[in-house]
Amino acid sequence: MSATPVIHLNFRGDARAALEFYATAFGGQSYARTYGEFGMPAGLPDTDKVVFGQVVAPNGFMVMAYDVPGQDAGPATGSTHRENGTTITEQSFFIALNAQTLDEATDYWAALDHGATVVEPLAASAWSAGFGMLTDRFGVTWLFNVAGDEQA
Repeated sequence: MSATPVIHLNFRGDARAALEFYATAFGGQSYARTYGEFGMPAGLPDTDKVVFGQVVAPNGFMVMAYDVPGQDAGPATGSTHRENGTTITEQSFFIALNAQTLDEATDYWAALDHGATVVEPLAASAWSAGFGMLTDRFGVTWLFNVAGDEQA
C-alpha cells in the first residue's frame, strides 16, 4: 500500500483560474467540474463555480481545488461541515489522500478516525467509488478519494 498526500485548496470563486495557473506553472493539465454539472439547479448563484477540480502534471505535481458555495471573496479558514448536500468550509486547505482501492482508503480512514470528527462518511460519490472527509484529533481535515476507480 502507498499513500499520496495532495493539497486541496479552497477558493471563493477563483478555483478555475487558480487551477489553470497551476497547470501552466507545473506543466500539467487542469480538470474542473461545476456544481451545475453535478445537479445544482440552473440559475442559482454557484452553478458555474468549481465543485471538483484538479491539476495533474507528468512530474508528479498534483493539486485539487473547489469554490466554497455561497462565498465570493476572501481566504477560506476555519471549520468544515456538510450543509444541504454541499461541503461548507472556512479552511484554506485540506490534505487529500488518494487510494487505489476502497479497501486501501478504508484502512487509512480507520487509522485516522480515532478521536476524529467525520465531516462526510466514506462512501461512493458522483466521481469516485469512495469519498469521505474527517477532521482528525489534531484539527487537520483529510479528504479521502478512491483514485483507482474514478468515474468523473
